[in-house]
Amino acid sequence: MAKQLEIISRMLTIVGKLKVPGRYMPTDELVDAVNRSMQVRGYEEVSLRTIERDFAAIREMFGIDIDHDKRSGYYIREQDGLKLECYEQLLLNFDLLNALAQDTHLDSYVLAEHHRPLHCECLPAVVYAIRRAHPLTFRYVLVRQDDRVEDKKVYPYYLKESNQRWYLLAYEGDVLKTFGVDRIRDLHVVESETFKRRETVDVQTYFKDCYGIWNQPSIPVEEVELKYDALDGKFLKSCPLHHSQQILVDDKDEFRITVRLRITNDFVMELLSRSRSLEVIRPQHLRERIRQVYEEALKRNK
Repeated sequence: MAKQLEIISRMLTIVGKLKVPGRYMPTDELVDAVNRSMQVRGYEEVSLRTIERDFAAIREMFGIDIDHDKRSGYYIREQDGLKLECYEQLLLNFDLLNALAQDTHLDSYVLAEHHRPLHCECLPAVVYAIRRAHPLTFRYVLVRQDDRVEDKKVYPYYLKESNQRWYLLAYEGDVLKTFGVDRIRDLHVVESETFKRRETVDVQTYFKDCYGIWNQPSIPVEEVELKYDALDGKFLKSCPLHHSQQILVDDKDEFRITVRLRITNDFVMELLSRSRSLEVIRPQHLRERIRQVYEEALKRNK
């Protein structure tokens, strides 16, 4: 097991070093970089030959091809749909888990989040079904309908995380739907069946104009202008509210931004989570919606 952890850690390190598009690393530089990284993780140095064997494993496990140019060095071959930033995050998570696995007194070093969702033990089976294009059957709890349970058969496409919860994007019939993994019960992978994935599904575009997991095309895309104080502005600069965020004002008195998206319930809830200095400048209907939430909260808590 320890050897497998070392190999996986080394593979993710290699991808992390070469992940910049168009980046080349000379042989000596790559070997030194990998060995420095592995040394920090408590592993022995390895040779170029070992690293080159890792390239084949990387191709098989991640679908990433690493080539060599005699003059410039090693590089990752450009491939359509390849999202290398995912592997950098994977390396960070793997390093943490690997380090913690070697210690039986985790609470001496790590404070775990206390409100992670329950009922997510089916995630490995969901990933398995997505990779092999098997349908899934399960019972789904409808929390907005008094916990009514429906039987589902779906064709899984993606997993997406939002606000510490995992969601399954899957076709039910001809409609792409979203299912909270924590509300799935009695999940089964239908290994006797396979389906052909629709190559036209563009999940990045599907979520481009929404906040979080809920995409409601019936809600128009609008430009929202928000004002905060300078302190909240520091947090919103380091962790933007949305990928469309544009900074209009950034000084000691105020921080003002615009975002362009669909104003869903998820987005409104996010605004309320940083309401200490929030002022909605526009649109007016969002300003009114936030005001009504505040007024109702005051009545309940007076």
